[in-house]
Amino acid sequence: MRRLSCLLALTVLCALIAPAFAATPQVGETAPSFRLQDQNGHWRTPADFHGHWLVMYFYPKDFTPGCTTEVCTFRDDIAKLRKAGAEVVGVSLDDVKSHAEFARKYHVPFPLLADSERSVATSYGVLTSRMGMHYAKRTTFLIDPQGKVAKVYVDVDPEKNSAQVLSDLATLKAAP
Repeated sequence: MRRLSCLLALTVLCALIAPAFAATPQVGETAPSFRLQDQNGHWRTPADFHGHWLVMYFYPKDFTPGCTTEVCTFRDDIAKLRKAGAEVVGVSLDDVKSHAEFARKYHVPFPLLADSERSVATSYGVLTSRMGMHYAKRTTFLIDPQGKVAKVYVDVDPEKNSAQVLSDLATLKAAP
């Protein structure tokens, strides 16, 4: 009887946890929708980027070394990315105030979206936790102008991610 109780408790726990950790959208699938505030308090949705390529990169936390490297690399490459027809957004679980300070300190010229309720990280399958702390895994999605996932970058190198995206953008745009 004790085994049955443990098995039942484990089943219920799995059923409660599983929806919080959704599968990552795959290439060719429609990118999950979102409605989040940026560092300036403006609401952003996929409609703001329709007709453009969208680089949507998730990162763990403002002001940490890897995340600072990544935001600065995208910042430094923003002219090249925009010339290639792409817009960039960064997403983490930090709040609008933290994003505003982060963007101001590092002169970020693109939206940093505050997913403090974890809904978008969940829908993109990048929500994770360690020792009770939730954060977004470092993952980037390249979304085409029609809103479909064109490329997924998992466990990216924050220093090389922007260059990878630029290279793949050129390849994908050249394909028939």
